Amino acid sequence: MTTTFIIIFLCSFLAFSISAICGGGAGLMLIPILGQLLPVSQVPAALSIGTFTSSASRLIVFRKNIRWHIVKYFVPAALPAVWLGAWLLKFVDPVYLEIAIGIFLISNLMFLFQKPKEINKPEKPSNFILTLIGFSAGFLSGLTGAVGLLFNRFYLRYGLSKEEIIATRAANEIILHLVKLVLYTLFGLVSMHVVSIGIVIAVSAVLSTWAMKWVLPKLSETSFKKIGYLAMVISGFVMLSQSATGILAANNGTIYTDQKDKGLETKLKWQNANYALEFTYDEGFEFEQVIPLSELTPEQQLYVESRKQHADKIVIEAVNGIGSKSYEAYYFENNKLLNKIDFD
Repeated sequence: MTTTFIIIFLCSFLAFSISAICGGGAGLMLIPILGQLLPVSQVPAALSIGTFTSSASRLIVFRKNIRWHIVKYFVPAALPAVWLGAWLLKFVDPVYLEIAIGIFLISNLMFLFQKPKEINKPEKPSNFILTLIGFSAGFLSGLTGAVGLLFNRFYLRYGLSKEEIIATRAANEIILHLVKLVLYTLFGLVSMHVVSIGIVIAVSAVLSTWAMKWVLPKLSETSFKKIGYLAMVISGFVMLSQSATGILAANNGTIYTDQKDKGLETKLKWQNANYALEFTYDEGFEFEQVIPLSELTPEQQLYVESRKQHADKIVIEAVNGIGSKSYEAYYFENNKLLNKIDFD
């Protein structure tokens, strides 16, 4: 257990340090790690303990840089949405939402290649959009526990300085984190194990805030923003990979690639279904799916049965090529392949 806490502390310190530099996102970076240690529904609660403490420490350090105009429209819209997201957490598996978030985060890749003049060009939304962003942030934060990087683009494009981004985010989020902690407790999602992990994250968050106080002034505005976009893209790939693995495991799924003569074959097993995507140099792409014998026509069934011989198992695959469709029958005896035939 001590080793686990040390790993969490080191990962959290690194995540919150990167978060301070890029303007946020420690929570999204930590979700894959905490997902290995806690049930999915308890991860947001542990994260919220740490992120609440992080926001509090950043408010103390950067309180003079808060942009209250943003806070005024953001927080009132976010508070009721937090309750909605936390309530839905009891009924909704966040893993599918995390896939969508991961794809969105990866879409920020284009900003890494913008010139300084383009990346620093401000885009200030209307007060209505500020309210809508606040509601969305509150809802997703209640459901996943952390969406800092998801709304990083808004802060980076608003024209705020490095210190203003950190301070304003902290002011926007500290009340949300507190409300989430209360709601998670009421909904029975907080245990002593969750609290202990949350405290470790909280200590690392405070230490990273004070450490980054001396690093931040050394970064240019352009470097600060590019680091922010880079963190979004990396977190997107990590979150997408983690979520996809979780979905495969939940549905008894596996995916792997084999090298074949004149090409490659990728196979996917999903619940009780099997799929394969095959590419050969001479035949191009083919999509294969295991189907029951009953899906064949009566004539095809008779043909397959007539070639059975000593086989005790027959596996039928429908092979869909570009502008063509055919079938393959595999004959097994004691799980050993006896024969394979192709037919239309």
